[in-house]
Amino acid sequence: MLNDRLPEFVRQHYETHEWRHASAILASDYPDEWQDILDVLSAFRLRRSWIATGGGRKSKVSEFIDGFLYKRGWVEKKFETGVLLDGERLDSPTHQIDCYKNKVALEIEWNNKDPFFDRDLNNFRLLFDLRAVSVGVIVTRCDGLQEIFKKLGRGQSYGASTTHMSKLLPKIEGGGAAGCPLLVFGISPSLFLEDET
Repeated sequence: MLNDRLPEFVRQHYETHEWRHASAILASDYPDEWQDILDVLSAFRLRRSWIATGGGRKSKVSEFIDGFLYKRGWVEKKFETGVLLDGERLDSPTHQIDCYKNKVALEIEWNNKDPFFDRDLNNFRLLFDLRAVSVGVIVTRCDGLQEIFKKLGRGQSYGASTTHMSKLLPKIEGGGAAGCPLLVFGISPSLFLEDET
């Protein structure tokens, strides 16, 4: 069971979902990467200042998670893939993964348009089939954060067509990642921290 493998803090502060025994695979076959994931989730807090100011190319949420994992040897990774057809190579490029280490792929979808979920799941599916990824992990936001965004006057910036849990789950249930084991963490309102803006 997923909950048995999660520390109390992660159980209390994240909405979690699992498919195809992803946490069992991580815990038994990739214990270092599993610990890195649990550690970054335990260290993360959603700071008011990160929401109150508009983002640029990359959100402060993504910067925190990426930065934490990069210090532990994770990398941004793009695979060069292709198909050999009658001796002719046809390139079939994949999308770049936010954080990758030892066949574990982690994507952060904080506030993108929801088709980014389709892209991530398709990427996990393809790379799993090619044996480059064993487990896919997505960190996104819980629907309940919308009330906080509204109170901070940022509700329009985090609209219904952006990446959040209720947009992701139907895509997974519809088979978006095919056979790739998946683990999903939703950042909940209890992680919100008032700080200076």
